[in-house]
Amino acid sequence: LLRKHLPQNYRQATQILLESLPRPADPSLSDGDFGDFIYAPFNEFVAKYGCNKDDLEFSLDALYQMTQRFSAEDAIRYFINAYPDQTLARIHQWKSDSHYHVRRLCSEGLRPRLPWAQKINFPIEAALPVLDELFADSTRFVTRSVANHINDISKSNPELAVQSLGRWKKSKRQNPEEMDFIIRHGLRGLVKQGHPDAMKMLGYAPSHSIKASSFKATGKVHRGSALEFSFKVTAPEDCRILIDYVIYFRNKAGDLNKGKVFKLKKLALKKGDSMELRKRHMLHSQMTTRTIYPGQHLLELQINGVSAGKKKFEVL
Repeated sequence: LLRKHLPQNYRQATQILLESLPRPADPSLSDGDFGDFIYAPFNEFVAKYGCNKDDLEFSLDALYQMTQRFSAEDAIRYFINAYPDQTLARIHQWKSDSHYHVRRLCSEGLRPRLPWAQKINFPIEAALPVLDELFADSTRFVTRSVANHINDISKSNPELAVQSLGRWKKSKRQNPEEMDFIIRHGLRGLVKQGHPDAMKMLGYAPSHSIKASSFKATGKVHRGSALEFSFKVTAPEDCRILIDYVIYFRNKAGDLNKGKVFKLKKLALKKGDSMELRKRHMLHSQMTTRTIYPGQHLLELQINGVSAGKKKFEVL
């Protein structure tokens, strides 16, 4: 529709769009959202009609203005794919911009696995010099993007993700509370997997000596009711404990899936201390994300990333 009602000349049309923009989002905010969604088509217009050699600099200038009203995180990725060197050079200019939406774009636009966005053919390590600047940002909207970016990296290169966070923490360029947030949020995927180095960075040392005793679970569960289980955990020494549970659901073909991790409890126990824990997990008969099929399923406890016991249960 924009193309239909605007001049056919791309630059003239884009200039009209730029002149119609409201004032930029408040640059003093410590957090924010994507902006005004009504301006999303403006970014897509630039990506569709302005991603060419002759209009490259003009288009990047336009996205710079537009992202201050609504995130250009998807649109910029077309330019990253088509003109990686020129676009990355511009991103390096933007990473210290005064507007937090622009700084966030520098991380979000380069994310390896940005949801609902154009895939980019870009080495994940090439974005690290940008993240090396942005992790120390004073705005949560930016640091959350950095943490999500690290989580993306961790899915293909866990070591690089952990090493980068360790290097940033050691630099002390970010205040401790915000650095802890970046680490927690950035490592959330690896923590679910029980990745040893990720667990250590969060203060949960993997240990096979932390046991779950008296582990009991409902043997048979009807769909629409709850799987109930209980156990006791004892600390062999002073330690922080992170307890998750994993359910391996049976699929339509009768096979168990790779397992879904659920958070249960964080504890700090002294040597010899114990705690009894109980949990009810509803097995809803109608869910949009998963169908519960009858048959044998599997429940597993996970303590600091290490398996601490398994129980089979039957869904009726």
